[in-house]
Amino acid sequence: MALIVLFSTMSFSLDMHYCGDHLVDFSFAEKVDTCMMKAEMSKASSSCEVLEMEMDCCTDVEVIVEGQDDLKISFDQLTFDQQVFVASFVYSYINLIEGLEENSIPFKDYAPPPLIRDVQILDQTFLI
Repeated sequence: MALIVLFSTMSFSLDMHYCGDHLVDFSFAEKVDTCMMKAEMSKASSSCEVLEMEMDCCTDVEVIVEGQDDLKISFDQLTFDQQVFVASFVYSYINLIEGLEENSIPFKDYAPPPLIRDVQILDQTFLI
């Protein structure tokens, strides 16, 4: 349950840099490096040319996944029936695990059975 809450509230971004149809660089944490190539691409591999410092065929794609931010539900937004249910559940749960006031020993008035023979000595089983 904790992992579901962790992954549903986690946000991340993915940056990708494409030159033509080819993925050149991607990054999870920071911005990608743009390619500043000064050579021309071959016309057989792509229809666009890479000119000096001008990249018409290169694109940057940024994918942002936002996590949930509204996980805390206020007690005021619950209906009256839901408030009654929560209050009665908490009250009964607290009273369920209430401890005993004194240390009661139920077998205090009974004597232990008489020891007729020592079974450990007869069977020669000892805890080491």
